[in-house]
Amino acid sequence: MKEPEIDYWITTMLESHGNVSDLNITVGRPLQVETSGRLTPVEVAPPVAELTPFQTEVFALNLIGSDRRLLNDLIEHGSCDLSRTLEGKARFRVNIFSQKGNLSTVLRRLATDIPTVAELNLPPILNKMTIERTGFILVTGATGTGKSTTLAALLGKFNDERPEHIVTLEDPIEFVHPHKRATFNQRELGTDFDEFASGLRAALRQAPKIILVGEMRDRTTMEIGLTAAETGHLVLSTLHTVDAGQTINRILGMFDQDEQAQVRNRLVDTVRWVVCQRLLPKVGGGRIAALEIMGMNLRVRELIMNGEQEDKTFYDIIDSSRALGWQTFDQHILDLYTEGLITEETAVGYCTRRTAINRGLDQIKAGRGEETTDIRGLSMEELKDPYGRNR
Repeated sequence: MKEPEIDYWITTMLESHGNVSDLNITVGRPLQVETSGRLTPVEVAPPVAELTPFQTEVFALNLIGSDRRLLNDLIEHGSCDLSRTLEGKARFRVNIFSQKGNLSTVLRRLATDIPTVAELNLPPILNKMTIERTGFILVTGATGTGKSTTLAALLGKFNDERPEHIVTLEDPIEFVHPHKRATFNQRELGTDFDEFASGLRAALRQAPKIILVGEMRDRTTMEIGLTAAETGHLVLSTLHTVDAGQTINRILGMFDQDEQAQVRNRLVDTVRWVVCQRLLPKVGGGRIAALEIMGMNLRVRELIMNGEQEDKTFYDIIDSSRALGWQTFDQHILDLYTEGLITEETAVGYCTRRTAINRGLDQIKAGRGEETTDIRGLSMEELKDPYGRNR
């Protein structure tokens, strides 16, 4: 298998459907693409009913080329990340990994245009985040939930509004930002720096006002990120956490027990916004983002300093702060259900607190004049006294 054949496979897979998000190359399966959250086989000529170990290995090694760092990562760690450009068609974020002694490859399609908050149908409060000058803005969620896309929209707004130096540290570079009002320097892991901690340390000497760190992967990177946020920089980054409360706890968990009091103080001073994302199946096909959004106020500061308690949680504070533009996942999910964008089944399946969602769904249905229960045909049983008389 040669380079033109690989490009033919990629092109055919990309053009097989209108909304392809991922290409999947796995031994024992045909070529597959993910569209609207579902894997679908793709036909090529000559046909490939099941990929062989040889085919998947040649495919992966052609993407790696002669890059020794990527080969070392694959051998030592079992996987490697890179970017791939199909000229004039698309860019991809690629992960090659070993499984059961074979190589598999997943190519995530990257958008070529910088999205806006409005185009992504994100809550308008995100537009206000660009007034921040220092501190941390964290976007969290599972892999593939659109964290990088949300950050790209924020950086695009910075680019439109602020004549400042922006440095990004990415693995790999996903959205290529043109120079507008801001000046962008985008650095890629492996090509331009060796690890996030050293890249972030170097960024502090590059006179940026805004720094994007692709992911806060370890304690060292988080430590330097906190320092950058404390010394007059605005730091944007991601974490793999499911909600705002877990985000704070995950950061604290990176540090030793005897450091936690100091770290809590530093978080109180630096965290500006925590945005958590989940992608939900959309009515009619496709997916839509549900967001939990938490800012910073006295109540959140108190909770960071003292920790959550049974009757006082981050969820409770966010839930009661809708007037500030904050929202829990459950509140946003109910909004999406009200707008007819998701089904009741999806709302219940992706919620944080099922009791809150069920109560909200019942209120929405009652407001529409719909039934709120499936229980029908109940009646009082007629009782009789011992002498056969009705009571």
